[in-house]
Amino acid sequence: MQTNFLVIGSGISGLNFALHAAKKGHVTIVTKKKIAETNTNRAQGGIAAVIDSKDSFAKHIEDTLQAGAFHNDKKAVKFMVEKGPEAITRLIELGVEFEQSEGTLKLTREGGHSSKRISYVGDFTGQEIESILVKRVRNHPNIDIFENTFAVDLIVENKQVYGAKIIIRNHRIDYIFADAVIIATGGSGQAYKYTTNPSIATGDGIAMAYRAGAKIKDMEFIQFHPTAFALGTTPKFLLSEALRGEGAKLINNQNESFINELSPRDIVARAIYKELQNGPVYLQFKNTKSPNKIKSRFPKIYEKLKKYDLDLTHDKIPVIPVAHYICGGIKTDLRGRTNIKNLYAFGETTCTGVHGANRLASNSLLEAVVFSNQVVKDVKPAKKFKAFAIKHETLTNTELIEKKSKLLRREIQETMWEYCGIVRAQPHLNQGLKKLLSIKKDLESISKNTLNRNLLETKNLLETSILIIEAARKRKSSLGCHFVGGKGNS
Repeated sequence: MQTNFLVIGSGISGLNFALHAAKKGHVTIVTKKKIAETNTNRAQGGIAAVIDSKDSFAKHIEDTLQAGAFHNDKKAVKFMVEKGPEAITRLIELGVEFEQSEGTLKLTREGGHSSKRISYVGDFTGQEIESILVKRVRNHPNIDIFENTFAVDLIVENKQVYGAKIIIRNHRIDYIFADAVIIATGGSGQAYKYTTNPSIATGDGIAMAYRAGAKIKDMEFIQFHPTAFALGTTPKFLLSEALRGEGAKLINNQNESFINELSPRDIVARAIYKELQNGPVYLQFKNTKSPNKIKSRFPKIYEKLKKYDLDLTHDKIPVIPVAHYICGGIKTDLRGRTNIKNLYAFGETTCTGVHGANRLASNSLLEAVVFSNQVVKDVKPAKKFKAFAIKHETLTNTELIEKKSKLLRREIQETMWEYCGIVRAQPHLNQGLKKLLSIKKDLESISKNTLNRNLLETKNLLETSILIIEAARKRKSSLGCHFVGGKGNS
């Protein structure tokens, strides 16, 4: 197959890019499950941008730098923040109906922000944006979508990308050649035993790019969201930071407040982690006079908690911090370019430098829109395709391989949670790396001459995990969400 622009991944950044690029040439989107099954779809809070006249770019920039422990790329932060209003306008033009009052956008505040600057749609902003973008790309005559299609590896020669090898619906192997390849595969939360990320978040894009020779940066900075619902299975249900922005309080098992709820995420997550050593931690709206307002503001969360006989408007909701977002990834410039010619990346899979050592709340959707708006200015269709000899391969789908892949994946997740979690210590990181390298040997022993989707996905997860733990070992002192403690996570 041939296309002008091959987009791997279908979150907000990939779909937004596709709509721009379709004006220039043919776009092919490949996504390993359904097109709407992404991290974007689970984003509850909203998108940060300077809209209020009382706010300013300077304040948003300073908040982003402070949250990121000043490890950020200041040029990238300034670029993103100043393009924020344009990003909101872009989404409104596409059809996103942000909450308004008398024609003015309603804004809320989240941790680390000095002003109200979060535009939102109830407690399902990501879902709303994703659904609008999906509808647009499905109806575009210049865009093809391959669902249930797994990208195996990039086709690279002399530091230039020419396409990707793919597995279509677990049935056959194929190749897509393209003028430009765009990686928008999202995060790596599934590297951890407890995460808010869906099962698709296995670090595929980072692993593929790394194997192809792309530069990878800041992998140690894993953000743990402070308030995931403690009950239920993984992925854990996220309790949006906007809850605290609207007045919900964090309390310990003595009903005492122990932290400023609107501190940056890394600080709140560590405070909860410490408090959990002495008993449960809860999130609660105390003495609220307007339960109906809470219900209408957070409808999805309210309904979810009802299934556990919990009332969001007044009950104590048990919370725990879990893996949520990776601040590092494929190193890109302001146009999404990597060090490999014609290979671009954006969204959570990248390291643009805007998040530094810890992401400021609701800057993720902003980053995804801003950078995917810009990258299309740099790409253009080629006049002809390079010819490649194709190696014919067959898939290996056996019950034994599937079972072994799942077992090894659980081992990776448990290792990362225990040895490279919220609190880290050098001896534990060393021990964790040793365990991961042992898992790598096991994986290699069953993957020789084997092409199996679940096995390849586990391989990507392992490679990404090794990159995370190796980066953590190199950073000896605490910075942002990389916190070095005496005893580590265990």
